[in-house]
Amino acid sequence: MSGLVNGKWVSGDVAKEEIKNGAFHREETAFRETHIEPQAGRYQLFVSYLCPWASRTLIFRHLKGLETFISVSIAQPVIGENGWTFDEPQDAGDKIPAIRHVHELYNASDAHYTGKVSVPVLWDRQEGRIVNNESADIIRILNQAFDALSGNQDDFYPALLREEIDRWNEIIYHDVNNGVYKTGFAKTQESYNTAVTRLFSTFDTLETHLDSHRYIAGEYLTEADWRLFVTLVRFDSAYHGAFKCNIRRIEDYPNLSNYLRELYQWPGISDTVSLAHIKQGYYGILWLNPTGIVPAGPELDLRCAHNRERLDSLGIIQKLR
Repeated sequence: MSGLVNGKWVSGDVAKEEIKNGAFHREETAFRETHIEPQAGRYQLFVSYLCPWASRTLIFRHLKGLETFISVSIAQPVIGENGWTFDEPQDAGDKIPAIRHVHELYNASDAHYTGKVSVPVLWDRQEGRIVNNESADIIRILNQAFDALSGNQDDFYPALLREEIDRWNEIIYHDVNNGVYKTGFAKTQESYNTAVTRLFSTFDTLETHLDSHRYIAGEYLTEADWRLFVTLVRFDSAYHGAFKCNIRRIEDYPNLSNYLRELYQWPGISDTVSLAHIKQGYYGILWLNPTGIVPAGPELDLRCAHNRERLDSLGIIQKLR
C-alpha cells in the first residue's frame, strides 16, 4: 500500500489495500470534524487538480467566494514514492515546519496514524491539525460556514431540495464517482464487468433525466451537479482510456456532454480544472499504465456552445437564497 503504518510512510501500489477479492472498496476517511471557527486565514486546503474529490472543494471555494479566506496548496499531478508531493515546501502555519508531502499533515495530526493518505485536506493552520479529509463534508462546510465573513449567501444544499439531492448523490457516488474506480481498479473480469455495466447504465439514466431537467435536482444548480461534474470532466480524457471505461464517451451522450459544457463554462470553474494534470496523473499510475506514456488525445472543446438554455431556468441559485 501507499500510506502510513503507525506513523511511518510505506510506499506501494496506489489502492492496493482497497482491492478485496478482485474488486475495489474505497477506504473510509478518518478525519471528520465538521465544526469550524470561521476566521480569515485560519484554514488551508491541500488538494490536487488530478483528484476529483479534491476538485469538489476547489469548486466550492470558488463558488462561495472564499479565495481570500482559505489558502490552497496544489500537489504534483503524479503520485510519487512519497505520495502526494508539492513542487516547493508549503507553509502550513507555525505549529509545523513547511511540508513537501501530504503525509506530513497526517503525521502532525496523529503521530500513530495508520491508513490511506488522501486529498483533499482541510487544515487548521492555527492548531496545526487536519480538520477534515472527506470531500463530502468539506463542501458542506464551505457551503455555509463562512457566509457571515464572505457575504456570499448562495446555497448549494437548500433545505427544500435536500431529499432529492441526497437521493441523486447516493446514485452518483456509488455508480459514477466511485464507479469509474471500481471499473479501473478491478482485478478480475467479473468485478470489471459488474462495475462497467453499472457505470454506463447510470449514464443512460442520467442522459434521460437531463433531457427534461436542466440540472440534477431540477431547475436549480446544486451540489449534486458539482459532484457529478468532477467525474464527467475527467471522463473522456482519462477514465475512458486509463480505466477501461470505454463503452461510450461522454461526448457520445448529447445531454450529458452539453450539461458538462454548461458547468465547465460557469464563471471561474474552468480555472479549477487542469486537463493536463488529469491526464498526467491517471496515466502516471504505473501498475495500470507501465510505460507511463500520456496519450496525445482526445481533443476536447469544452468551451463550445451548449444547448441547455432550452430547459430555461429562471433565478437558478438566487431563488433558493
